[in-house]
Amino acid sequence: MTTRLQPLASWPRRRWLASAIAGAAVLAAGCAQVPIEAPRATFAPLVFPPAPDEPRFVYERTMYGAPDVVAEDAATELRRKVTGEVRVGDMLSKPYGVAVFQGKVFVTDTVARFVLVLDIPNGRTYRIGDADGPHALVKPIGIDVDAKGNVYVADISQKQIIVYDTAGKLLKKIGGPEHFDRLTSVTVNPEGTLVYAVDIGGVASERHVVRVFDGDGKHTMDIGRRGTGPGEFNLPRDLAIGKDGKLYVVDGGNFRVVVFDRHGKYLTTFGSVGRQLGQFSRPKEIAADMQGNVYVVDAAFGNFQIFNEDGELLLFIGTRDERDGPARYMLPSGITVDEDGRVYMVDQWFRKIDVYRPTTLKPADGYLGRRPAARK
Repeated sequence: MTTRLQPLASWPRRRWLASAIAGAAVLAAGCAQVPIEAPRATFAPLVFPPAPDEPRFVYERTMYGAPDVVAEDAATELRRKVTGEVRVGDMLSKPYGVAVFQGKVFVTDTVARFVLVLDIPNGRTYRIGDADGPHALVKPIGIDVDAKGNVYVADISQKQIIVYDTAGKLLKKIGGPEHFDRLTSVTVNPEGTLVYAVDIGGVASERHVVRVFDGDGKHTMDIGRRGTGPGEFNLPRDLAIGKDGKLYVVDGGNFRVVVFDRHGKYLTTFGSVGRQLGQFSRPKEIAADMQGNVYVVDAAFGNFQIFNEDGELLLFIGTRDERDGPARYMLPSGITVDEDGRVYMVDQWFRKIDVYRPTTLKPADGYLGRRPAARK
């Protein structure tokens, strides 16, 4: 039986909130140069929140591409050490969105123009949408998976949601230029019967909406409209389905999260513009876990903040930094939570995915515990 992350509502927050206010949301000024090669140093384990509070998450690993997933046999490893041969394989160029299904990590890459699949339990990688022709991806951004492992990719250039099976076989296409101005995100319910597509719009566009399609790709309704009032959006970014089917939408230009019921009826909002914990400066992607907790990435803070379903801040993880390392981010984007409660955080600048494990889950448990390296 898989260990699940316990509800966060009872987490003690007084000590770490008081000590972290000054440092959690500091904005880094200026630009940094892209590193020629991502560092491979070994780091000491990190837990969140730090002592003396009870830890809830532990940093587990970082993935930059195929060499971090594909296991080597002893002979190959020895030959490489003797000859100085460098491990090769697909590396992340400019990752953006991430989704996970049973240990398979699907990452959109806007420069490589495909979805890189890091199949951790089987120690292999493969691509989706990289073939020439009508089924190829042009600029994949958002991504999600349903309970069958079908992959939904939001292609901002083609203005379509392109659906593949787990192996990469094309299943269908949803939407088109008549439906979207700037498609950035896609979220699907587990059954695959409701597909939510976020159109970020723009200065000259009124399509600041969430467009809803049925499983066959028929447009059924819209949620929200451009504005600053209740249930309205200014540059919406992403959507997550939470507990009881609640819909949580990142309203980037209004610096908040807008909450709707499963039918698209406005319920409430949380968050505001600012540099304090629980506020937002550049909110981007959002995810939810099985307990209803909500995870919001902020690219300016270089972290993700965890809220309960009522919008109360529970914890933050990460800091903005020009140097790569665990929980250090320069341009974070995508986030997801897998079936076991592990959290996956993408950084475009450092071209990586950081993975965090709930402390209620043992390292060898869950789908990632089945990876070849875990069996050595």
